[in-house]
Amino acid sequence: MGGFNITTNAGGIPYLGVSNVTVGTESVDLALGFRRISPVGYFTVRLATPIPADATTTLPVTLTLNGTTRALTQYDGTAVTVANLIGGSVFTVFNDRFNGLLVLTSRVVEA
Repeated sequence: MGGFNITTNAGGIPYLGVSNVTVGTESVDLALGFRRISPVGYFTVRLATPIPADATTTLPVTLTLNGTTRALTQYDGTAVTVANLIGGSVFTVFNDRFNGLLVLTSRVVEA
């Protein structure tokens, strides 16, 4: 497995592009590929390829990073759905791999 360089902003927050969007029957997965990022901290996601318009808006969103797929949630633990990301192209996430947190920290569209 080769390493990837990670683009960061001036504050050192990783900026990750979605490499693949997969619409399934139970979720929509945004693949971020294999990256060397800290197991705890913030990162920015760029959704260059939008979620297909025909995706069911109530489907939960998952992120796959370093071969591990996890549910993306809001602050209260509620699943982030496709409806929350419609029209969005950049969003921030707090990741705490040790405690199982993957929380959307930027404003979302009200579902």
